[in-house]
Amino acid sequence: MPFLKKINKDLHWTSHAKAKMRYYGLSEARVKRVMHTPKRIEEGIATGTIAMLQSAGSKKHPYEIWVMIAETKVKRRVISAWRYPGITKPRSEIALDFLRREFSEYMSADSEE
Repeated sequence: MPFLKKINKDLHWTSHAKAKMRYYGLSEARVKRVMHTPKRIEEGIATGTIAMLQSAGSKKHPYEIWVMIAETKVKRRVISAWRYPGITKPRSEIALDFLRREFSEYMSADSEE
């Protein structure tokens, strides 16, 4: 499991992450809160990425907020952020498929620019 030090690094928001945040109604402050106090941290699908989540919602309608980042020495690059309806198990296939799809969307959008 990746370990993140609580160091203040500059955040770089990709256009893909901003678009996903707008789509799911997530603010920058909410995404930063997920990164500051994640409930669970997992290795991302892509090499060198980290996925973090926080539970949200109610008992009747739970959901998770996921953030995928890439760490460098100088900054943290927010690749994507999304809401996942329901609760995932650690490293479940559903979460892995969703992460793969998010990363492929990011890569396709990045190559178009």
